[in-house]
Amino acid sequence: MAMLQPIETVPAPFRPEPMTQEEGHAMFRAALNLFGKWGVTDEQAAVLTDMPVRSFRRWKAEGPGRISRDGLARLSNLMGIHKALRIIFQEPQRGYDWIKAPNAAFEGANALTVMLGGELTDIMRVRRYLDAERGGW
Repeated sequence: MAMLQPIETVPAPFRPEPMTQEEGHAMFRAALNLFGKWGVTDEQAAVLTDMPVRSFRRWKAEGPGRISRDGLARLSNLMGIHKALRIIFQEPQRGYDWIKAPNAAFEGANALTVMLGGELTDIMRVRRYLDAERGGW
């Protein structure tokens, strides 16, 4: 007869930085490509990444500098949105176009308009919606 055995669980040690700067730089480069596919202007991209337009353009030309924790969270959520759209739509272009299409879930606004509210939570709202549409995890 099998007996239950206790499993010792030890919480992972606290990491003040959930992602490395190298990972953040890779996400920034991916976001630049994504912004191009979405047809996002530099001004809009600066809002999405929460930086002045001048800084965004410098990073775009020369590569990113140190990315804050908030910046990493923004980039991570943008990558999550891209992933969800790639899962939902078999044709990549449909996913890219969806960003600017009116959506009843956002009271007729499009996802880009919602994200351009400027807050991290605005980007997260779109990501949560897409994660729910694709079936979560």
